[in-house]
Amino acid sequence: MALITMQFHSQTLGKQTSLAIILPDEAPPPFKTLYLLHGWSDDHSAWLRQTSIERYAIREQIAVVMPNVDLSFYTDMVYGSPYFTFLADELPERLARLFPLSDKREDQFVAGLSMGGFGAFKWALHNTERFQAAASFSGALDLKSLLEAPIPERIPHMKAVFGESLSLHQSGGDLIALLKTSIAEKIKLPHLYQYCGTEDFLYDINTSFLEETRQVGASLVYSEGPGGHTWDYWDRCIDNWLLSLRKDGLLDKGARAYRA
Repeated sequence: MALITMQFHSQTLGKQTSLAIILPDEAPPPFKTLYLLHGWSDDHSAWLRQTSIERYAIREQIAVVMPNVDLSFYTDMVYGSPYFTFLADELPERLARLFPLSDKREDQFVAGLSMGGFGAFKWALHNTERFQAAASFSGALDLKSLLEAPIPERIPHMKAVFGESLSLHQSGGDLIALLKTSIAEKIKLPHLYQYCGTEDFLYDINTSFLEETRQVGASLVYSEGPGGHTWDYWDRCIDNWLLSLRKDGLLDKGARAYRA
């Protein structure tokens, strides 16, 4: 596998930004691609430093793209940069010019942890035609609840994203509303997977979100088990999810079994 760290100027953001990308060395191009999104306190390097994602990518022979979106909640910020537009529009187009990544729906996946779990579902539900499957690990999925009782030290950052009133209005962040719209319009949704540890401080938000998805008739694979808001848990999540995709027939077996 090749591991590349890029710094480049984003026209959308109007500034330099960074990403990390893992590229297969045995799978034939164009490559199946996983966009892997970081959490609130992390950046594009976090998944590489804290998990075995490179080893899992070798096993599955997929490309893994890890962008940096700062503290944006994967949103076009009220006082800040348009990070969702960067993620959904500019980034895939730029990468397509540089690397042999597949643009087929069945070859593209998105996942993330915490803030990135929200970002993964948001992107997948806004661009249903892009992704085969999406996964949230300990996702901050119910933004309405989080904005009604925000973590005090995060309030200034949340106001930069959502405005002084901390409103979801025009943010495109109401995931249940997006699900309702897609179901009403009979849009084919990506396969959705949701994971959360039973000791996670976002556990109640995750179970509430799960119940709401059932009420609107959305199909979602849910998994919970012992674990907190920790990298130990998320490392298990990404490994198990990739194996589940293969088991469910959504991800072909890699070009070879990983050799330790």
